[in-house]
Amino acid sequence: MASQGTAQELAAFVAEAAKAYDVPGVSVGVLLDGREYFTSVDVDERTLFHIASVTKSFTATALMRLAAEGRIDLEAPVRTYVPELKLADETHAARITVRNLLDHTGGLEWNLIDTGSGTGTDSGTADGDGSLAAFVAKLVALPLIAEPGVRASYSQAGYNLLGRVIEKVTGQSYERAVAELVLTPLGLIDTVFDLDDVMVRTFAVGHNRDADGVLHAATPWKSYPAGTHGNNPGGGGVSCAADLLRWARFHLGEQVGAAEQVLSVEARRAMREPKSELRGSTLGDAFGFGWFLNEIGGVRTFGHGGSGNGQFAELLAVPERGFAIAVLSNATEGYQLNQDIVKWALEHFLAVVEQDPEPVAYDADRNRAVVGRYEIDAMNLDIADDGEHLTLAVGIKPEIRAASDADMPPDYPAAAMGFLAADGDDYIITEGGLKGQRGVFARDESGAIVGIDIAGRLFGRAG
Repeated sequence: MASQGTAQELAAFVAEAAKAYDVPGVSVGVLLDGREYFTSVDVDERTLFHIASVTKSFTATALMRLAAEGRIDLEAPVRTYVPELKLADETHAARITVRNLLDHTGGLEWNLIDTGSGTGTDSGTADGDGSLAAFVAKLVALPLIAEPGVRASYSQAGYNLLGRVIEKVTGQSYERAVAELVLTPLGLIDTVFDLDDVMVRTFAVGHNRDADGVLHAATPWKSYPAGTHGNNPGGGGVSCAADLLRWARFHLGEQVGAAEQVLSVEARRAMREPKSELRGSTLGDAFGFGWFLNEIGGVRTFGHGGSGNGQFAELLAVPERGFAIAVLSNATEGYQLNQDIVKWALEHFLAVVEQDPEPVAYDADRNRAVVGRYEIDAMNLDIADDGEHLTLAVGIKPEIRAASDADMPPDYPAAAMGFLAADGDDYIITEGGLKGQRGVFARDESGAIVGIDIAGRLFGRAG
């Protein structure tokens, strides 16, 4: 059991780390041995943050409840429920299943981006009239990266499409359906979607840095315009540390109120079993349904992160130890701050330590094969060789920045990276805002480098 001293040490570490990273607000909750510990900087455990892609765990749970009730067949084609679905390839559209969307094997690229609206790091959308129906109507323009079921690649669009499946099956809006299926019966009173529900509660404001490194409030508050719903299933949720710990308790199998009415313990455990493989990713070695699955320091974990417009969220659970941690922060450096807090808590509460591997020596000939630009709809990723090591830079596409009047997160400037073995295609980033991120280069059947996996998603090689 954690000692009071350890909880006090956590509070001291969080305060010091927030100051070091210049992050104005941080909210942390830890669950251990059935007890909850909260600490914060200038907020509290009920302060709302945009949790972005952590929302996917709620969407997946709502789907699983509908499946348990016999209202959805996970193996059925998506067109069973959304017959109007059109994709760039007709055969692909006919074959893709609900399960493919849940475990990110649908072969869909990351998301659709409307250059006329704001976009965040994982929350851009092309909504039209703002509805999920309008979003789905535009999916014919989404690039396809693989046949259904062939490989995993993280897709925001896939989870937004799942939201439309929920709407069709329930006859309700996605937001109302998720509230009735999941949020209300579990007592998650501060987990919401609508900005009208946010503004009547205490909430944090995201922050980005200007060219001089000065923090300023980020607008829009979410990473896409107010009034749009087409991105809510994949990244529109808002919550707090207290609710996220209650959510973790539910998925750890505890009997919380009407938990069995929502989903059986067996079904909850099934969600965190491996469904599709991830290779070489910091985020995990597999996808479950709505979760990244990972082994850290010899223990199995499940969790999900989210990044919005100057706001970052992290939720991680260790089932065999009854442990969970939720971290929410509100500035550009929040991602790295959150990772540091999670690592500290794992080490000091569970004696679980994860060491980043070291890259192998610089090899100009080997590096030459991977240098170049890689891209998804919203972002460019540039790999170069500066004569001492490979470097990686990630940024929102300039044309998207130019076409939008919304505030956007800053780009990640070039930072050192390197291969992890004398042969093979796994890499690690060794400095900068993405320090510690691992991934793998993708090859085609001829052996040519055609993409790079980072953060669980495939960036295709340009040209």
